[in-house]
Amino acid sequence: MLKYVKPALMVLVILGLLLAFGLLIAQGIAGLRSSEVTEKGFGIGLIVLALLGAWSIWVLVRNGFELQNISARARAEGFELDTSGLERRPSGRIMPGSADALFAEVSKEYEADPDNWRVQYRLARAYDHAGDRARGREYMKKAVAGEAAERKASRG
Repeated sequence: MLKYVKPALMVLVILGLLLAFGLLIAQGIAGLRSSEVTEKGFGIGLIVLALLGAWSIWVLVRNGFELQNISARARAEGFELDTSGLERRPSGRIMPGSADALFAEVSKEYEADPDNWRVQYRLARAYDHAGDRARGREYMKKAVAGEAAERKASRG
């Protein structure tokens, strides 16, 4: 039962945002029909903001699904990082020293095989555990692209 709550909430939030974007576009169109220059400017601005918001929601949802797919595949192939033995804070986050040791281990794997999406995925997760989320996102994008290329090549 609880596993359906998050997806249902996600769908409700997305539908609410799409409704809001639709209302913004409607207001923007109404502004464009006005004879006032400022209202036309606000109308253009509302339409641009609504389209930008819809695009950002699309990118966020698409990236979330790609990350779920690559995580499931890495887990199924045995490439998920094992963090069960690492020292943790009371909040559950991995202690910096343990995360740094994990990162050092995974970065050696990456140096040995930098073009493998599985190793890039592991490095991205290690960066995340070490607190460097910007680099983690960078390597996760590389891993997602590598996995997609491998999947495309396997289809022929």
